[in-house]
Amino acid sequence: MGLLAHLSQILAGLALACFGGVTLWLLTRPRARMAALMPSFGWLVAAAAAMGLWCASAYVFGPGSSEALVGRALRNIAVLGWLGATFWNARAPMSRPLRLILRLLVTLSLVALLFGGTVWLRQGGLSTDWAGPGLAMVAMIVASGGLLLVDSGVRHASAGLRTPLLAVAGGFAMLWAYELNIQLLGALTGSSATTLILLTPAVALLTAPTFVVAAMDVGRERMQLSRTAATRTLLLIGGAGYLVLIGLVGAVARMSGGNYGELAQGLSLVVALGAGGALFVSGRARAWLSVMISKHFFEHRYDYRAEWMRFTATLAREGDGAENGGGDLYRRVAKALAELTGSPDALLMLPDAQGDYRVADRWHWEAGIDAGAALSLRSAFMLQETGHIVDLDAARRGARDGSETLAIPDWLVADLRAWVIVPVLHFQRMIAVVVLHRPPVSRALDWEDLDVLRIAGRQAASYLAESQSQVALSEAKRFDEFNRRFAFIMHDIKNLASQLALLARNAERHADNPAFRADMVETLKLSAGRLSDLLARLSPRERGRAADAEKVLVEPLLDAIAVQMRPRRALSIGCEAGLAAWADAASVRQIVEHLATNAIDASPADAPVQLIAAREGGRVRIDVLDQGMGMTREFIRDELFKPFVSTKESGFGLGAFEALQLSQALGGAIDVASEPGKGSRFTLWLPAAGERGAAGAGDWMKVA
Repeated sequence: MGLLAHLSQILAGLALACFGGVTLWLLTRPRARMAALMPSFGWLVAAAAAMGLWCASAYVFGPGSSEALVGRALRNIAVLGWLGATFWNARAPMSRPLRLILRLLVTLSLVALLFGGTVWLRQGGLSTDWAGPGLAMVAMIVASGGLLLVDSGVRHASAGLRTPLLAVAGGFAMLWAYELNIQLLGALTGSSATTLILLTPAVALLTAPTFVVAAMDVGRERMQLSRTAATRTLLLIGGAGYLVLIGLVGAVARMSGGNYGELAQGLSLVVALGAGGALFVSGRARAWLSVMISKHFFEHRYDYRAEWMRFTATLAREGDGAENGGGDLYRRVAKALAELTGSPDALLMLPDAQGDYRVADRWHWEAGIDAGAALSLRSAFMLQETGHIVDLDAARRGARDGSETLAIPDWLVADLRAWVIVPVLHFQRMIAVVVLHRPPVSRALDWEDLDVLRIAGRQAASYLAESQSQVALSEAKRFDEFNRRFAFIMHDIKNLASQLALLARNAERHADNPAFRADMVETLKLSAGRLSDLLARLSPRERGRAADAEKVLVEPLLDAIAVQMRPRRALSIGCEAGLAAWADAASVRQIVEHLATNAIDASPADAPVQLIAAREGGRVRIDVLDQGMGMTREFIRDELFKPFVSTKESGFGLGAFEALQLSQALGGAIDVASEPGKGSRFTLWLPAAGERGAAGAGDWMKVA
């Protein structure tokens, strides 16, 4: 013990030197600057000086002496003065009960200081036998009241103070709690806790840095524990308190005599196992504990940052499967809103064709909802106009909170599982309605619940609105594709109509010619087949042309086009024997027909139009040549392949555009070479298929 006493004296000397230096340093600080940093700089200097005087008494007489208790009374007066001046002011005054407590503590400390000082001056010392217990009792009362003032002050004004000032208050609270623990142990055991008393200067030494940091321009940023960390800290403190309680019960059992120690241990074990088992097994018990902690230890019920991150992650999660609500947006919305309030289940209702809202999806909600259950159109209108979140328990009690005007359906009122109705609004339009299940620990809704559900409902509405917009956009794309196909088909029908009109005019002059009649029948068959193909292209189940790619012989295809165009113009066909392309035959024919028709329209009546096909560089090249008026480079670059741009009076402006789209879908391209007055050459490039066949010189060119 002698070594520990020597160490205690060294620590007291260090604390004396430290607080003396801190006091001198504080006196050198600019007063104007300190007034801007803290509301009570003078009291902080006084508290540092009083701490130094107390450490001096502990250094000279010992930490447990009566003289040190008198020094502690002086220190407590300065600390209480700093607390009152720092955490309360004229704009935020101290409550009357706290003011009475502060005055009582200051009075007791002042009486102890005057009494001890007077006796020490007259007698040259203080008797530990008769003066010590009284001074110790005063110190214990002041420590208890001081902890109460620190707690009230920090909760009252912590939002407007810098963190270092709160750290100073925390240091005083630590010192008082340490001294109170010493007094309680002495009262319980009947003997002083000598070891703890001798280590008191070490605790005082730990508070010295907080004075320095408080006088520096730091700590404007507030540090706060997350709700999870704070909850775990509270649980750890509760566990530590339980252990302390066990120790006190054991000490009392030993002091009272008899064999009560084993009984106390058994009862403690039963309580611990029972509480732990209830929390582990019962979800209701865990929910109750969570509600109690949130209600009594936190300013707000919700940890908004954590809840919003979880809410957003739930809405954005995809592909998690139906069992946890991640596979469908409606279910994810119901889950996200339910998790905010701790509801185990939720229903999501959507409007039907008549405007009634019916259950569209559910999250963990068991069966029992009638298939005809719905929210009427009248109720939907009222919810949409008011945005009212309905507390069904209040509606069942008949409370006049506005819910009686919403015409809540009887099936929701009768189902006691239903707890809250949340309208999901997007720009004053109600997209959905979510019904939340009653949580395991039922409670009344407050303003914080209503605000969170209202904001979360709007956020969820944006996701639902985006999803509905995607569906509408998909439908619009299908209509656009239909209209696009119809526009192309109208262009092809116009070409067929022109051919049939020409055939009808020729029939009037050559109807008696057997060769003409045979050719007319063949042309009509081809036109009927083309019309059937055009109607088939309107089907939404038609596959893309690229999906039907196969080996296509080019020469027969060109011959068929020449036969079809014969009523209008004889085409010159040139093709390598055996030339084949990898493409869709109908698409290639449609492209070449467009190009040939345009070439015929652009050429004089007696000018030839040529179709020449060859293989070049591993690709098939089909040239359509005419001797028409030609085109400028600017027209080719800026207008030729644009839809609805045509140089013909009755043209749709879709032929060249459709030909380019089809060629690109086949993995090909169209190249154009033209000059005004010199005609044009359109070149269709396609992927080649098969090996190049031998071509005789005599087979290169022929006229159809």
